[in-house]
Amino acid sequence: MIPGKTKRQKELERAQHQREKKEQKERQKQEKANRPARQPGDPDPDIADIVPGPQAPLF
Repeated sequence: MIPGKTKRQKELERAQHQREKKEQKERQKQEKANRPARQPGDPDPDIADIVPGPQAPLF
């Protein structure tokens, strides 16, 4: 195998990965900007379904 070709291929893959990451970051920014703001009394959606108390046994 020619070392220059594999190095170039790795560089292209790395650049493609960086582009994908940048696009994903932009999508996440847009989604966050379009999300409705939470009101002070609203429950946190991340922990809304959690019930406090003893945990079920594992086995």
